[in-house]
Amino acid sequence: AADDTTINNAIDKINSLGRSITSASQVLINELCTAFGLSSAANIDLCNGVGSSSATLDCDMDSADDADSILSDDMSEADVLSDTNMDSEEKADIELMKPEQFASLERIKQTIRKDQEQGMMYGSVQATDRIMKELKEIYKSEGYKTGVYTVSINNDNLYSWDVFLQKVDPDSPLMDDIKKLAPNPQHIHFAISFGPSFPFEPPFVRVVAPHISRGYVMRGGAICMELLTRQGWSSAYSIESLITQISATLVKGKARITFNHKGTPYTFERALCSFNALVESHEAQGWVTPPKEEG
Repeated sequence: AADDTTINNAIDKINSLGRSITSASQVLINELCTAFGLSSAANIDLCNGVGSSSATLDCDMDSADDADSILSDDMSEADVLSDTNMDSEEKADIELMKPEQFASLERIKQTIRKDQEQGMMYGSVQATDRIMKELKEIYKSEGYKTGVYTVSINNDNLYSWDVFLQKVDPDSPLMDDIKKLAPNPQHIHFAISFGPSFPFEPPFVRVVAPHISRGYVMRGGAICMELLTRQGWSSAYSIESLITQISATLVKGKARITFNHKGTPYTFERALCSFNALVESHEAQGWVTPPKEEG
């Protein structure tokens, strides 16, 4: 039973990181070595025997030159602002950020460069560029600045975000529930996982905590929204607008927090299973707009 718990913990860590198969295998091996008191397996070669499917190859960096399009050498904020190759719009973006936000972006860039150098790069140049742009827009948004929500990057992995929704419609029962969470954190925690094909495919969004009834939140924490499916998603959508839409959907669906919930907690696996099932159902039956009396 203890071994099963160790393996499950390692798998949960891999899910939270959202890495490639090669990187995930490295994480799993290192976690198990640590758990069972074995020497580090950091230098193990995981490339041998790994299939080279076209889907995997399409997700990798094409070259070091491509990586340079999204990364820069370690630079201070002053160095960046004085960079003559940076246009006025880029400088204005940085000037609008708080020092901790700028520092966060720099750490993420360093993590991406390190992963690329170790051959563990997840995603594509296009996806990485777009997600970095989305993060900058979040930092500049009114919702972020006024505390409607906050965002953190999971272990500096650009493809894995934690979103904490702190304010919804002030007249909604859900807002009353959020206030009652004190002294615990007064927010609804969402996890956003981006795939290597973003923005042409939607991110996977799930509720992490607390447990919510109704509000189109499914078993496991998945969210029933056509917007989150390939059919309903558009590459023109921003993550800022997505967060706003999720907030409105919860209120529209009369979501309520289930205090002292005793059931099974939300997990990535349960949410993904539930989401895939609802997508399959809606693909067969179509998406139906709820009657007005339902919100």
